[in-house]
Amino acid sequence: MNVTVILCTYNRCQSLAKTLTSLAASTLPDSVEWEVLVVDNNSTDRTREVVEGFSRRHPGHFRYLFEPEQGKSCALNAGVREARGEFLAFTDDDVTVEPAWIQNLTAGLDNGEWAGAGGRTLPGESFSPPRWLSLEERYALAPLAIFDLGNEPCVLKEEPYGNNMAFRKAMFEKYGGFRSDLGPCSNGRNPQRAEDSEFGHRLLAGGERLRYESSAVLYHSVPKERLQKSYFLAWWFEKARSDIAAYGSQPDSRWCVAGIPLVLLRRLGVWTLRWMFAIEPSRRFGCKRRVWTTAGAIAECYLRSRRPSLEHSPDGELPTS
Repeated sequence: MNVTVILCTYNRCQSLAKTLTSLAASTLPDSVEWEVLVVDNNSTDRTREVVEGFSRRHPGHFRYLFEPEQGKSCALNAGVREARGEFLAFTDDDVTVEPAWIQNLTAGLDNGEWAGAGGRTLPGESFSPPRWLSLEERYALAPLAIFDLGNEPCVLKEEPYGNNMAFRKAMFEKYGGFRSDLGPCSNGRNPQRAEDSEFGHRLLAGGERLRYESSAVLYHSVPKERLQKSYFLAWWFEKARSDIAAYGSQPDSRWCVAGIPLVLLRRLGVWTLRWMFAIEPSRRFGCKRRVWTTAGAIAECYLRSRRPSLEHSPDGELPTS
């Protein structure tokens, strides 16, 4: 069994070093060959030096790849293309993985029953949710990249998060790569979310089976600046834009004004009123969050009505050279 962990990074050499240190402590059976492929997407800090240091200390387990075309999807596709493993795991440069993470996330893919898997992403031990955030909402911690479906493995009915997922490499040959019209890029115009989760959604839509591996645990850092209402609102606004770009307009979009489904305008009014009259802090913020989410969907629908060519973005294509 051969596994490649693909980790894309941009100017985060300090947090990257912590992530690589945890990956270097991975424990796998002798029968498993594994590597960590770090894709540097034009960093100007000490990223290359950090990765090459790990390559010297852990021969055969760490590789450096420079991807000059700016964009998270470009870096991901470069990693897929250059990966040596038949099973590809993905994570980020600001996490800490448990020693058995690679093994637990990918072991179930070896029998061919599963096309991919998603693991359990938890916040660090020092994390304390703000009082204005209701944890009763299922996706309350999504802006912090937290994905937790509990302690038991199960069939995934939704796409896994990009910091803790794995797929058989054959899935990229079958379905294409990550879409370059989604995610962070040089021009800043793309919707900034969903470039990685859209691939899992594409597999589920194609009838592939994905598995939730509760024992594949990693911890995502939560900087203080992300525990701000402004960060959460901006994240949900971009997430709504990304969902429209990735999956199309909302249901019941037959009646539109300037390309905007009337159902979205109605929803915006309803949540605005609820936000205005809510008193309890978490309830009030929950309503406000839905206002920003709806506004993001409206903004992307309007943009696409002005630029019809955006309506049918092709699936990602892996670069050939």
